[in-house]
Amino acid sequence: MASSNDDKMSPAERRAGLSLAAIFALRMLGLFLILPVFAVHAHGMPGGDNVALVGMAIGAYGLTQAFLQIPFGAASDRFGRKPVIVVGLILFVIGSAVAALATDVQTVVVGRVLQGAGAISAAVTALAADLTRDQHRTKVMAMIGSSIGLVFALSMVAAPLLYAVIGMSGLFWLTAALAVAAIFTILFVVPAAPPVPRAIGRFSEVLGNGQLMRLNFGVFSLHLMQTAMWVLVPAGLVHAGLPIAEHWKVYLPAVLLSFVVMVPAVIVAEKKGAMKQVFNSAIVLLLLVQAGLYLAGNVAGGAGLWPLAILLTLFFVAFNVLEATQPSWISKIAPAHAKGTALGVYNTLQSIGLFLGGALGGWLAQHVGPGSVSLLGGALALLWLILATGMAAPPTRRVAAA
Repeated sequence: MASSNDDKMSPAERRAGLSLAAIFALRMLGLFLILPVFAVHAHGMPGGDNVALVGMAIGAYGLTQAFLQIPFGAASDRFGRKPVIVVGLILFVIGSAVAALATDVQTVVVGRVLQGAGAISAAVTALAADLTRDQHRTKVMAMIGSSIGLVFALSMVAAPLLYAVIGMSGLFWLTAALAVAAIFTILFVVPAAPPVPRAIGRFSEVLGNGQLMRLNFGVFSLHLMQTAMWVLVPAGLVHAGLPIAEHWKVYLPAVLLSFVVMVPAVIVAEKKGAMKQVFNSAIVLLLLVQAGLYLAGNVAGGAGLWPLAILLTLFFVAFNVLEATQPSWISKIAPAHAKGTALGVYNTLQSIGLFLGGALGGWLAQHVGPGSVSLLGGALALLWLILATGMAAPPTRRVAAA
């Protein structure tokens, strides 16, 4: 029989989960804030007429994330989680300052590369695993995963309003301040980490695990679609007659409605053992959104305001559900002795998707046409759905009554 105390998270576990989710949120908010506004702002900067270069600025942080995610995770095994996280956040502050002082798009790319060099995602999730018992780890991973969806949604609403008040330079300085706040959080709020044994998981165990690799492909595809869309979405809303300072009028209702749907969907997934059904339904919704964007006449062309608003709402629903459920699924099926390795690979694929979404989305829009961006997203969503359909449902933990 499990005691009721075992069924509940301890105060230290709750503090660890909430504070680490906050660190993730502060850093990701800094990364996401430029998505709704930079493509429009860049038109007034040298280099801003090159859509491919603008896409590179949007997605560049994902490039260094992709290269450094696993090394940062390994360094956290060797030198401790907190010191490595602090170093990563300092790099993010430096990159934000470079981007804030930039006078051309090329320098913004340099700043974004430096921002991405603070690749702390694997170290943060590994610290979360260190600080929680196995029966509560899924809850903490869901907190962290949900925080990404939450700050992405918040950035869509807040960025146009903030941009109208403090400009692009002010947004980058704000991201630096958020990273400083995250440093204080990791040092003074997150509970002390226990000694960490050296990882013994091998890459072959993760790369050879078909279930994990399907989830890795999923997070790659999701974040590629996300950044690729925002190469074009702001311009699409402006073309539909909505000035950038008023984009919140679309984003805010879309975000609120998406969370009304997302929260019960995640509860059903966890409590009713319906993770696979909810997960696959969200992928289907992504596919429908990409098809809708293409059929609407491409985002930067003839799509009207209402079609864009409806499609963005559906995208937020799918994105938030998948961001909340994927880390939970990973934590349930990764080998116990290779969780750090699995998280490192997972976060690396996420970062590659972030980079390629901006870079490839910008290149396609420049050289092939805006509709090709939606076609790429639709192809990825369809392939992801095929792969996910063949996955085994994750195990459901059953706790005996007290």
